[in-house]
Amino acid sequence: MEINEFVKTLEREGGLLADIAEQAGPDALVPTCPQWRITDLLRHTGSVHRWAASYVAEGRLDPAPFPDAPELTGAELFAWFREGHADLVRTLQEAPAEVQCWTFLPTAPPSPLAFWARRQAHETTVHRMDAEAALGVEYAPLDPGFAEDGVDELLTGFHARPRSRVRTPEPRVLRVRAADTGAVWTVHLSPEPARTVWGDADPADCTLTAEAGWLYTALWNRLPLAGPAVTGDLALARLWSETAGI
Repeated sequence: MEINEFVKTLEREGGLLADIAEQAGPDALVPTCPQWRITDLLRHTGSVHRWAASYVAEGRLDPAPFPDAPELTGAELFAWFREGHADLVRTLQEAPAEVQCWTFLPTAPPSPLAFWARRQAHETTVHRMDAEAALGVEYAPLDPGFAEDGVDELLTGFHARPRSRVRTPEPRVLRVRAADTGAVWTVHLSPEPARTVWGDADPADCTLTAEAGWLYTALWNRLPLAGPAVTGDLALARLWSETAGI
């Protein structure tokens, strides 16, 4: 996907998140994020938006902690969230293509600007799902190409990092197959961080086969990783559900 497509998705998803969160109300529980209420969801995502925008806007080359969210409630909190989201969108739209700043995944896109546009589009989409869970409505559908990209970021980026807890005592293989886009990933599990490659050359112990949108939602633990989409050794699916939280 192009940078402007990610930014458009970020803009749309952030607006949806805010609208749905307002419908749910600030005190609504977020079942996909235990211990959180809508207030916590907005504070977290609003802080992430400001954190991401600061790298691009200031060309920061070193990592920094998330900024603290203000102790706002009600209408003031929603306005604060919308302000930070709009600023992030504007920052990404106006940044020069050659901007240099810090990024943090081992399989980053070709430029820092592409990295942050992609990362924040997926960050905001996943948290839009959290707002929908709090409201008790079905998740809005995902574009298959965007969902495929999010699965790729999760498998080849987040779970290639040393901090990933998705590990097995002995080598095992998890296959992830997007039935609608044709994308296939082979995830090699071991005591080391997962190693994911494209394609299906190696035999798999467990296979996940579904539309990219379902894979995105389930691998981000916003739906149970279970049912007819999961075949083979179901223990690997349970392992993912128990250890893959970001």
